[in-house]
Amino acid sequence: MLASLGSRLVAAFVAVSLVVLLAVGGALFVVLRGLNADATTAGLEDTAGSVLPQVRDAVGTGALAGTLQAVRDNLATRDIDVMVIGADGALRPIGGQAVAASVLSAPLSVGEIAHGRVDITGQPYLWVAAGIRRANAAAPLAIAFVAQDRSAGEALGDLGRAIPAVLLVTLIVAAPLAWLLARSVSRPLRRVAAAAASLPSEGHRPLPLEGPSEVRELTGTFNAMADELEWTRKRESQLLANLRHDLRTPLTVISGFATALRDGTASGDAATAAARAIEEEAGRLEHLVGELGDVERLRDGSGSLRLEPLDAVEVARATVERFQDRAARAGLSLELAAVRPGFDPTLVADHVALERMLGNLVGNAIAAVPSGGSIRIELGDAVAAGRPAVALDVVDDGPGFPPGAERQAFQRFWRADASRGGGGSGLGLAIVRELARAHGGEATLASVAPHGARVGVVLPRSPAAPAASGRGTPAGA
Repeated sequence: MLASLGSRLVAAFVAVSLVVLLAVGGALFVVLRGLNADATTAGLEDTAGSVLPQVRDAVGTGALAGTLQAVRDNLATRDIDVMVIGADGALRPIGGQAVAASVLSAPLSVGEIAHGRVDITGQPYLWVAAGIRRANAAAPLAIAFVAQDRSAGEALGDLGRAIPAVLLVTLIVAAPLAWLLARSVSRPLRRVAAAAASLPSEGHRPLPLEGPSEVRELTGTFNAMADELEWTRKRESQLLANLRHDLRTPLTVISGFATALRDGTASGDAATAAARAIEEEAGRLEHLVGELGDVERLRDGSGSLRLEPLDAVEVARATVERFQDRAARAGLSLELAAVRPGFDPTLVADHVALERMLGNLVGNAIAAVPSGGSIRIELGDAVAAGRPAVALDVVDDGPGFPPGAERQAFQRFWRADASRGGGGSGLGLAIVRELARAHGGEATLASVAPHGARVGVVLPRSPAAPAASGRGTPAGA
């Protein structure tokens, strides 16, 4: 079995060439056989034309038998036999019995020529007959010049002389073409294979788009995949750096206070404060681990949604009331924007999940907007995956997001900069996106001129394929 693609292409090219050569050879055999048979028949007709006057004279003098025998002896050196055809149309040797059934469907007039093919003793023969007298049952009406049909052998001989030359020319032309075709496919594929093998250690350099369209498409897909992998590696490094940052502070606090408690440095009220600090930092770590688990559970689909009809305006109003005190302590104004007349606030969603999405968005805005700023929740109509949807946006007048943040803002542990970093885990927006997608919607982000940000979700009014409903734990719990 041929292993490489190039050898298979060459073998296929050779096989196709051979099949075409056989087909052309078969067609040429038929043509050449016909031409050779026609040439033999034409030679018999010429012979008949040259002998016929002598035979007709012999008919008038009554010396037909002797003349025919003389003609037969003369033509024997050319492998041509002379026979006669009587009134029954049968073909017979001079003075002998019929060797073939009727070969003429009607008597020939004097000088008229007919020809055909007949089997004699199992061998094919060609014959040409010429009329020599008018109908008379007692004497032959026509004479026939007969030669064995060797057109098939002659055609094979002609092909035997031509095919080697044709085969040689085909190989001379086809072999380079097959090699070039195989190379145009195999070389880009080898380049992709080598790049894939070196990708873990050497990184990725875009490969040139060469070869047939399918190979170019494969190369383009590989380039895109390699770019995505490289971007994922960078995100992984950032994620690990963020994890180290998020874990270092609580672990340092826990370790320091634990040491103080162990060696007795902290006692009395100080020991109580140390224990409280350890408890708070442990709770922060537990919250971080819990949010990581929420993101993974949402991504692998193990979280379930408990869907029910909701009033989006009421959920948004409840969120404003829940965060009102926290916003006031930060010196911010938080309000629910007026809903346009005629807006339908109903949608089918998980109540706890919707509250968590809005809570994460408002909490991020409070952490990012400087004192004196404002935050508002806006609701409106939208479209999600071609279905009617509700848009819930949290709009602030803070520093906004840097250019290009739309792609990264919903990644785990991503922080734009210190202006929007806050003190959170960097998982809030990632959870918002996964909860929105679980509903069949999507999270959105945009900067607001001259400064500020609009971050929200678009949720279909009725999800096309709810993840689950019933007694399971809501995905937003």
